Amino acid sequence: MKENENGDIRKTKYNDAELEEFKEIILSKLVKAREDFQLLTEAYSNNSEHGTNDTSPTFKVLEEGQQVLSKEENSRLAARQNRFITNLENALARIQNKTYGICRVTGKLISKERLRAVPHATLSIEAKNKMAKPDPIN
Repeated sequence: MKENENGDIRKTKYNDAELEEFKEIILSKLVKAREDFQLLTEAYSNNSEHGTNDTSPTFKVLEEGQQVLSKEENSRLAARQNRFITNLENALARIQNKTYGICRVTGKLISKERLRAVPHATLSIEAKNKMAKPDPIN
């Protein structure tokens, strides 16, 4: 706990019970994220031909083009999902060392509502908004 400029006491970190709540949220999201990653990985690495060997050559070329696009998209989605998994795992590490929920820019606590919605967040809304808005030129 710290005192702010108004003399009010401000909480500087979450307690063990609160961290446990966030840990449960993260672990459940991690299970789902890993399942989704597995499906995406299987989708872009699948080499089955789906019985197009005896269809017209034009149709086969179009279908193969679509498969390439689909595989590329699945590959991008898998990479994004893998980053999400890494971010969740990093959040678990922050819980372990009791730095979870502290904004890396302001040093203030990130709101519980934000952490429940985005459990791997490292920025408070205040810091995120500051970073998103360009400074006006005087």
